[in-house]
Amino acid sequence: MAQDEPNTRRTRVIRGERVGRLGTIRAGCEAAIFDGDRSKILLTRRTDNGQWCLPSGGLEPGESFSEACQREVREETGLETVPTGVIGIYSSPDWLLEYPDGNRVQAASVLFEVKVLAGTPRASDDAAELGYFSRAECEGLDVLEMHVERIHDAFDFTDGQAPVLR
Repeated sequence: MAQDEPNTRRTRVIRGERVGRLGTIRAGCEAAIFDGDRSKILLTRRTDNGQWCLPSGGLEPGESFSEACQREVREETGLETVPTGVIGIYSSPDWLLEYPDGNRVQAASVLFEVKVLAGTPRASDDAAELGYFSRAECEGLDVLEMHVERIHDAFDFTDGQAPVLR
């Protein structure tokens, strides 16, 4: 996916055989929220680096993956949601995320398809703006690198399909 504006405060993805051992494990989740005909997916533009991504975040102590997903979506978009299925589970030991503050993590996350129960999407402290985008429109956005394949997986996912494991 193309860049639409440069920013030096990016989360960097380091790839290499078992490079994940150079960081700590961080459990997280992402939400795939589609429009009514499933032709567009909701993305948020992060306030910390200006990149687009799925609504997402880390688990807090005492929280399940699905609870974290609902909380993160609420915090970032104002929407009340419920997970309806798992699209994918991501934990590659060959990817290491290096955040602008220097922290390095190997992410272990679950991508949920979620249903909106209530609310109207709105920007927040974490998400400067948001919008629904088609697969083609996503290609023209500066998307957080680790979310590119997850967005593709979400668009390719069909009911009854087993989750992808990456």
